[in-house]
Amino acid sequence: MNFGVIVFPGANCDRDIAYILRDILGQPTRMVWHEESDLSELDVIVVPGGFSYGDYLRCGAIAQFSPAMRATVDHAKQGKQVMGICNGFQVLTEMGLLPGALVRNRDLHFVCDRTPVRVERTDLPWTQGYSPGHIITLPIAHGEGCYFAEADTIKSLEDNNQILFRYCDALGEVNEAANPNGSLNNIAGICNQAGNVLGMMPHPERAADKALGNTDGLALFQGLLQTAMAAV
Repeated sequence: MNFGVIVFPGANCDRDIAYILRDILGQPTRMVWHEESDLSELDVIVVPGGFSYGDYLRCGAIAQFSPAMRATVDHAKQGKQVMGICNGFQVLTEMGLLPGALVRNRDLHFVCDRTPVRVERTDLPWTQGYSPGHIITLPIAHGEGCYFAEADTIKSLEDNNQILFRYCDALGEVNEAANPNGSLNNIAGICNQAGNVLGMMPHPERAADKALGNTDGLALFQGLLQTAMAAV
């Protein structure tokens, strides 16, 4: 499976995700400079975390205009997989590949922590490696991670089963105390209606190496590979 990781000026998580894909999972992985426009050989495009273009204007606002992201739109329209993590999630919402927006955290503080997350749906390549209601622990690191959308958009996400991950407590309860940033409905990650575009604020790539003492995020990437192997 051919992966591409987009590299923006200011990105700081591109090498993290490439390490997991290339060195842990042994998959062909190409670092894609933001000015590239031919991504046709890629099966999965990852838009990583970090501070693309220094997060000037607002997070993801400038990155959306890069040639690589224009090509990512075409990639998604072909039904191929696109994954945005943290800043990458912000970029995907700016572009309209995912609904809603990521705004300043509820307490206006940058949050850097580990948090329990509940897996809400397991019938997609992204989440098939988990069981329904599975509670995993993933790192978070963001200042603008509060998911916001209009009421009708939130209802649509709920009705269409597009919420893949929610912030929860250690027992899996979804409540305000377990919400690290004020996201509506405790939303930590969503997909588009087709299910091929995923955006999430927590960092699964930072919980995918045994050396770090946590591999809760590894099953997300293994699920993609499982789908690819089943199609061969």
